[in-house]
Parts: sequence; structure tokens; C-alpha cells
Amino acid sequence: MTLNIGIIGTGRIAHTQLAPALEQVQGARLWSVLSRETARAAEFAAQHGARAPVNAYESLDSMLEDPSLDGVIIATPDALHASQAIAAARAGKHILLEKPMATTAEDAREITDVCKHEKVELGLAYHLRWHNGHRKIASMLHDGVLGEPRYARALWTWQAEDNSNWRAHETLGRWWSLAGVGTHCIDLMRWMLLPVCGEVTRLGSVVDKSTYGGPHDETASVSLQFGDKAIADITTSVMFSATSRFELHCTQASVIAEGTLGPDGGGTITINNAPLDFEVKNPYVGEVQNFVDAIEGRDRIAVPGVEGRRNVELLLKAAR
Repeated sequence: MTLNIGIIGTGRIAHTQLAPALEQVQGARLWSVLSRETARAAEFAAQHGARAPVNAYESLDSMLEDPSLDGVIIATPDALHASQAIAAARAGKHILLEKPMATTAEDAREITDVCKHEKVELGLAYHLRWHNGHRKIASMLHDGVLGEPRYARALWTWQAEDNSNWRAHETLGRWWSLAGVGTHCIDLMRWMLLPVCGEVTRLGSVVDKSTYGGPHDETASVSLQFGDKAIADITTSVMFSATSRFELHCTQASVIAEGTLGPDGGGTITINNAPLDFEVKNPYVGEVQNFVDAIEGRDRIAVPGVEGRRNVELLLKAAR
């Protein structure tokens, strides 16, 4: 059986990552596309080979009425996620939702509850979990090979040319650097540390908005304590460009990963100064394949709705 998957939103990530990843996934195909304008949806559908007889929409209700549509990937601005995901769930469509899943804890909870009630799969698109190097690190950590974790750090930034990005403003988003990449860093830390340390017990943050003076974070530094020992620091910014870096320091090993926080599955990783070999694969293919396999009952969703909701709650505390 081949699943028919629609894409809601035709922005950069949908165009450069999600649609190409769907083309490489086994057991699914791009079926239809939704954008603010039918012409834009039609252009995207043609470029990426959407297969439905009617494959371009600007009406969400019309798209979801298609009985041949099995699931949707939602890649729209953050503030639109809740209404679109809830509508999709009530139409019986499975959902892979771009991060962060919502802009309020209440919306995140409602998305999760409706999907559970309607018995549709809900997954969050945190592609860093499908980086093969990260997966090796997580496996070694969870198996006790690295010893007990004591400290982790992530740095992920880019330099915005101006504040024209929708994330910088209140209409469609609630965070800027924290929503662009900080939410990924929080998920990375939770994936690594939660199984061996327990839940986040303390959170502190410093947020700067001084350059543009807008409502959302330009640079943010967030400290999380997991359980009673391990501390994780996350720094995100739209004010400067630096090589991304993830560090994990344990009682028996130190892990340094440079250039792995990004879209392509590459970078370098050392453990106690020795290189870690890993196969470079597109992590977006991994996350979409996991979504398809979960729908078909071959796997479980890697990042379920409850984890996406907890991520939103921590973002809200960090930016407060």
C-alpha cells in the first residue's frame, strides 16, 4: 500500500527538505499541496510531482475532504499549527507537525488530545533525532558506555539580515531564535538526557531583544537541569553566525560534535578526541519514514505529541 501524504505550507523547509524527503521515502508519495494561493500550491505540486487528480488547494477544508488523503505534513508558521492540526485530526488524517507544535501550552494540549480522540498518529518533526551521528551518541549514552552525564551544551545561530522574518513578530509566531533552532536544541537535550537523568527540574534563561527591539528573542541562553545532577546549556541567536556545536560530558567520555546541528546529517564528532564514524544520511528522510512506518504499524512515532507539548512548555518558561 502507498500512503498519500499532503503538504500544508510551501515555505523553504517544505520546498528544500520535506518534499524531497518524501520522494525518497518507501511506502508514501506526495499527493496534494496547500498554500495561501492556489497558483503557488500548483507550482509547488508540479515541481515536486504531487499525484492527486486535484493536487493544489488554498482551502484547508477542501483539501481535507479528499478521501484518498491519508496524512499531512504541516509546515506553516507556528501560530497556524493548532487550527490546522486539529482540523486535520478531525478529518481523520495522520499528522507530522513541524516544530514547535504550537505557541501556547493550551493549544499544544488540545492538538494532542484531539489526535488521541480521533485515533490518528501525531509526530513532531525534530529531524536532529535522525542524524546518524546523534543516534550513535544517544545509543552509547543510554547503554551506559559513556558513563553518567554531567554537562551538555549546544550552540546554534545564524545571522539575520534584518527583522523581516515572520518569527520576529507577534502575528504568526511567539519566539524567534528559540523557535527557529532553540526548540530543536531542547528536544536534542531531552532525547539524550531524559532516559538516564529524569525530567527537567530547573530552568533559567537570559534573553536579549535589544538590536531590533521587537517582541521576540534575538539571542537566548537557556540552562536546564535534568534530575539532580546533569545540566544543559543552550545558546541560540539570529545576531551572529557561528559553527554549530554540541557537547556532552560524562564521567567516562566527552563528546564534541561540530556542524551536526543542521539539515544535512553531516559534521564531525569526536569521543575523547577520537573520531566517531557515522554514515551521512538525510535526517528528513528518517523523520518522514518514521511517520509513514508509524501509520502502517511498523514503528512508533519517535517524537509524540506529549513530548512536543513539553517542549512548548519549556519554550514558554525560557522566554518569560
